[in-house]
Amino acid sequence: MTVSLKVRRQVVTVCRRLYDHGLIAGADGNVSVRIDRGRGGDGLLITPAGVSKVDVGVDDLVEVSLEGSHMPRSRASRPSTELAMHVRLYRRRSDVSAVVHAHPPFATAFAAAGATLPADVLPEMVYQLGNIAYVPFVVPGSEAVADAMEPYISEHDVFLFANHGATTVGTTLSSAHHRMESLEHGARIVWLARSLGGARSLPAGAVAALHAARAANTQRTPNESRSRS
Repeated sequence: MTVSLKVRRQVVTVCRRLYDHGLIAGADGNVSVRIDRGRGGDGLLITPAGVSKVDVGVDDLVEVSLEGSHMPRSRASRPSTELAMHVRLYRRRSDVSAVVHAHPPFATAFAAAGATLPADVLPEMVYQLGNIAYVPFVVPGSEAVADAMEPYISEHDVFLFANHGATTVGTTLSSAHHRMESLEHGARIVWLARSLGGARSLPAGAVAALHAARAANTQRTPNESRSRS
């Protein structure tokens, strides 16, 4: 089944927003969505390797099965070198319908410095992001990235990689993208607060209430973004 032009345009739009907002540079980053392949089962549509995201067009996106094999019409392009990470996330999380990987400067700076980015400073971070997973460094572009994420996949929607970047997932492409923006916005605020003497955590009761509200909203939200052809 052929992925609709609408879905392809949505992926391209997110790529350009990531670039325009300084969350990626050059050929950095990758974006994918889960697709329905009919009797062929689920697959994914992912950005190509080695192409600046600001230049990615609808015809550059690569269709791949959840086993990692190209679909026939996609042989002209190579999928992102981080394909294994995307495949692992979709195979382990049936609720995930989109994955965004970027190198947000402030969030990545925390990871590069070995500093914890607290998620309990801003209500928006607690509600939008939940607990942030910290993934040990491995060389990007290999199955090892997916292996390093494995212990965290089931319980987290945001993954911060030591000395590398970040990955966010969502039930929709919009939610995955918004989480990436929220991660970077929160990291910048925390950095600024620390430069003014320290970032104060929210009261424990407020954090617990926000986590409860987040869990309740997740349970009510349908898996609305599975892309149809």
